[in-house]
Amino acid sequence: MAGKRYREVVAKIDRTRNYPLEEALKFLVENPTAKFDETIELAVRLNVDPRQADQNVRGSVVLPHGTGRNVRVLVLAKGEKEKEAQAAGADYVGGEELIKKIQEENWLEFDRVIATPDIMGAVGRIGKILGPRGLMPNPKVGTVTFDVAKAVSEAKAGKVDFRVDRAGVIHVPIGKRSFGVEKLVENARAVLGAILRARPASAKGNYVKSVAVSSTMGPGLKVEPSEVRLAAAA
Repeated sequence: MAGKRYREVVAKIDRTRNYPLEEALKFLVENPTAKFDETIELAVRLNVDPRQADQNVRGSVVLPHGTGRNVRVLVLAKGEKEKEAQAAGADYVGGEELIKKIQEENWLEFDRVIATPDIMGAVGRIGKILGPRGLMPNPKVGTVTFDVAKAVSEAKAGKVDFRVDRAGVIHVPIGKRSFGVEKLVENARAVLGAILRARPASAKGNYVKSVAVSSTMGPGLKVEPSEVRLAAAA
C-alpha cells in the first residue's frame, strides 16, 4: 500500500503528457517522497533486441557533476601498476591475494573493479561472483586497462556504466535530489548523449522509444522525446 505522501505526489502528475526534462526533474526535486536524499534515475527504452549480440547496447560516461556517492574502487594489478593505482586514490589495490579473498570469503566491500589485462586470466575465476553484481571488469567500459590512473580518477569523478536489460531498457543514476535541477539536467543530457553514441549500426527506425525520470521512492515522469535531440546536439 503506497504511503500518503507518495499518493499526494502522484496526484500532481499529468499522466497524459510528456514533460520537458528540466520540468520533470524540477518536479522530482520539489516533491520528495522520502526523508533521505533520494537518487534520481534516468530510464531509456530503446528500439533494439538485446538478445542479438550486435544490439546489446552498453557503454560508460563520466557524469559532469558526479553521482553524489563515494565510489569505493578496487584495482587488480601487478607490480608498478599497483603503485600507480594507489597513487591515483584507489581504495583497495592488489593481485592474487585479493582475488583469493573475493573467491574464498565472498568479500565485496567495493563499488567498482578495475583490472590490468595481464591479470584478467586470474580475475576470470571470480567472474561468477562479480558478473551478476555488474562488477566484472570489461574493456568496453574502460575497466580493463593498463592506464589505471585514468580509470581510477574517472571512477572517483562519477563514471557510470550502462547496459540495456532484457526488456530493452537502460537504467542509469544521474545524481542525488540535493544536486538541484541544473546539475541533474546536465548529467541526464550527458547520459543521453552517450546512449545515442552507442547506437548499434543494426538498430532500425526510431532508436529511442521513450525516456522517463524517477526518484528512489517516487513515481516516474515521462520525458518529452525532443529532449533526445537536444542531447544529440550538445
